[in-house]
Amino acid sequence: MNIPKDWREELKFIVEFMRDLSRQTDPQIAADLYGKRMRQGGLIPADGFLSVSRRDLAYPQYRITRSSAWKDSINPWTEKHRLPVFDSGLLADLIYSNETTIVEDLSSRVAPDDPAGEYFKGMNFLLATPQFDDGESLNMTVVMTRDPKGVARDGIPMMVMQSNLWGRSVLNSVLRRELKEAYDALDHELKTVGHIQRSLLPQVLPVMKGLDVAADYETSQRAGGDYYDFFPLPLEQWGIFIADVSGHGIPAAVRMAITHAIAHTRPDPAVGPAAILSYLNLTLENLYIGKTGSFVTAFYAIYDPHKNRLCYASAGHPPPRLARDGSVIVLDGRAGLPLGIDETAEYLQHQIPLRSGDRMVFYTDGVSEAFNRARDQYGTERLDAALLASRGDAQTVLNAVLADVKQHCAGAPIVDDRTLLVLNVR
Repeated sequence: MNIPKDWREELKFIVEFMRDLSRQTDPQIAADLYGKRMRQGGLIPADGFLSVSRRDLAYPQYRITRSSAWKDSINPWTEKHRLPVFDSGLLADLIYSNETTIVEDLSSRVAPDDPAGEYFKGMNFLLATPQFDDGESLNMTVVMTRDPKGVARDGIPMMVMQSNLWGRSVLNSVLRRELKEAYDALDHELKTVGHIQRSLLPQVLPVMKGLDVAADYETSQRAGGDYYDFFPLPLEQWGIFIADVSGHGIPAAVRMAITHAIAHTRPDPAVGPAAILSYLNLTLENLYIGKTGSFVTAFYAIYDPHKNRLCYASAGHPPPRLARDGSVIVLDGRAGLPLGIDETAEYLQHQIPLRSGDRMVFYTDGVSEAFNRARDQYGTERLDAALLASRGDAQTVLNAVLADVKQHCAGAPIVDDRTLLVLNVR
């Protein structure tokens, strides 16, 4: 059935056709719909047609991927094995010519041994339209008629353009599907890596004598490079560790896992924070991330509940903040180089007595360097103010600081991993 010649009715048909086509995500279904509607509307003045492809094949090979003579369509993207490969004949000459070709008196052009000869039976005219990809005719549409006059010559330029636009549309659809499949596979891997990474973090926060602890961990991607941990030590002491691996995503997560493994094979736990950082630095530099341009900032402290003090050392990490009597003490001391940069780096050890009511925050720079949409940084001044304004147990203080960070960011995307530990001295 041909569409009416009135332009309004023709326009209505085309609009509905395009609307239906836009709903399709499967290229095979879209191709079937396209062929059906083109024939239904008389937009293909043909008695037979073929789709031919030489994609991923070498001269003179080609495949017939679609034919009006087939009772059942074959999906060329998922059933390529059902499509035989030919290497001679008229179609080979046409698709490798990169030209739009008109063949009149078709029967005289088809050799008796042409492997595709059965597709030309009863046809007297052929129009081969190349579909270009990167300048080459990797696909071709063949329109055939019994009428020796074939199609109107003044309509051929438009047919060539329509064929190529349709071919580009199908290619985009295929690429979109392949991209989605690749993204889904990658996202699954990232989720798995993120799950493994989170399993390396403390699953239950420790119960420390005289110290109340809360923690929050948030990555900018599925997996990240922040790391925190707690180590039980002799005499009810605890090692408190926080680190930030340079970079983001899977590479940072892998280096985070390496840092975790090294930290859990540390030497005598009785040694001080400076010795622990030196051990981590030497191992990372010599065996793992030395000369790669990567590094790890870290802060390690040992909490002694009997002496009520914190002994600590820093490897280029943002210094924790301690709120006391309405002011903030910065545990900066003299920080050494980040881990993994120089095996000869030295780390100094410091200590500070603790008092009942002290509130400390250990954090990574994803907290202090969080930006809002106006590119205004959260900063340590806001962090200090939020810490001083908060009261209650460690979890309450943590919630208050996080709420302040989120209020400042106002929905801006997280571009760096964020880790926050709160320790309250009881």
